[in-house]
Amino acid sequence: MSAKYYDLENKRIFVTGGGSGIGASIVEHFCEQNSEVYFIDINVKESNKLISDIKNKNYKIPIFIECDLLNIKKLQDTISKIISEKGPINILINNAANDERHAIDDVTEEYWNERMNINLRHYFFTVQSVKKSMVKNNGGAIVNIGSASWMIGQGGMAAYTAAKSGVVGLTRSFARDLGEHNIRVNSVVPGWTMTERQIQKWLTPESEKDLMKNQCLKHKLMPSDIAKAVLFFSSDQSSGCTNQSYVVDKGWF
Repeated sequence: MSAKYYDLENKRIFVTGGGSGIGASIVEHFCEQNSEVYFIDINVKESNKLISDIKNKNYKIPIFIECDLLNIKKLQDTISKIISEKGPINILINNAANDERHAIDDVTEEYWNERMNINLRHYFFTVQSVKKSMVKNNGGAIVNIGSASWMIGQGGMAAYTAAKSGVVGLTRSFARDLGEHNIRVNSVVPGWTMTERQIQKWLTPESEKDLMKNQCLKHKLMPSDIAKAVLFFSSDQSSGCTNQSYVVDKGWF
């Protein structure tokens, strides 16, 4: 453990897309802080493997709930059940996304809507779901995971980058609306993070060489780098921070 956030101990955390990649690292880091973690995912195998790994590290065991966040009613019912049975969610981490590449000419109306729903829509409805209990609890923290892809003008996935740029607008609007209730809302913006999916699908010797040329720090960005920033913006140690988008990219751009 590189840092101990005592105020995160026993805090109730809800993480979307927590079964693998950046989300799994976020879940693990909160468990290491002895937080009460609930996470949703559609990948049961990876989620169960994560729980097993966390058990082996003797961290606090998270609760996995299988849930497809494209089903907004099920997503909101899942959150409502946690709140009614366990108490208010103190910290919400909107992480789930899918950065599948797509050519402009291949995008249909249905595909466009699906990309928006996967990468942006649920961010709004999870916040809507936790808002009342956070207000009643006189505070909370929300961290939305964005992406540097739209900031560098990356091509080949216009629907994804459009959705991820929308995360900034949501974050700033929520921060303004919820600030009077002592709810902080920030976005953590990852650069090219070396999840297993990224390594298997897109990392090549050529792309790695180009990445190292452009990054100020000459080593790969890992999911744990993102999780550490998420912990900070979730903790009271960032009590003066809201309405911000913090880039974690090892100086990529």
